[in-house]
Amino acid sequence: MVAVSRVSHLGQVLAGECQPWRHFTWRAGQRHRPGLQFMVSTGRHHGFESLEEQRFLLALDFAGGVTGVVSQPFRLRAETTAGWREHVPDFLAFTRDGVLLADIRPRDLIKDDDGVLFAAAAEAALAAGWRYSVICGWRPHVTATLDMLSSQRRPMADPLRLVPQLLASAGAGPLGFDDLAGATSCPAVARAHALHLIWHRRLGIDLAAPLTGRSGGWLACREGP
Repeated sequence: MVAVSRVSHLGQVLAGECQPWRHFTWRAGQRHRPGLQFMVSTGRHHGFESLEEQRFLLALDFAGGVTGVVSQPFRLRAETTAGWREHVPDFLAFTRDGVLLADIRPRDLIKDDDGVLFAAAAEAALAAGWRYSVICGWRPHVTATLDMLSSQRRPMADPLRLVPQLLASAGAGPLGFDDLAGATSCPAVARAHALHLIWHRRLGIDLAAPLTGRSGGWLACREGP
């Protein structure tokens, strides 16, 4: 069932009542790569239509506080000087800090006409009390770091009690990633737990630079799971 709503009523939309505007399809020879991305924040898989959209979902999951995500949440119809235009935003994310409407488009694929549609989406988000962003790309080291951290984001058993050792070492002062793992009774296994703790904000790192063995790690202010 399709519901038609004025922009002023968009703020009343709930995550549980939204369905993707169109279904994701797979076929031989297609130029884009759709798929499903699992998010720890929601405990669900969410559809994406390109690798850039998949990276956005991963970054959104790492940001935390996400309670729901809807892919291609609605079709926006706006009147422009050239006539009526239609646009389907890529994602609607519900977070503890508010609602984010997002379009994902690599910078070199943005055309002049896209600016009009992005502006219409921004006005719709403003009327609904949401935030709006156009994601044009990431610094290379950010996607590599998030990919590494996500490999250990799911719940982990700790029979060797390495997590308390990591937290105690980090609490004594900032240490390089290698030194932090090396201060435990089993450094090889502790590395995986350190990545898990960073993902869940129990250890902090500087994302402005690539994650290496010399990257500083410290005890985060907020306790995670």
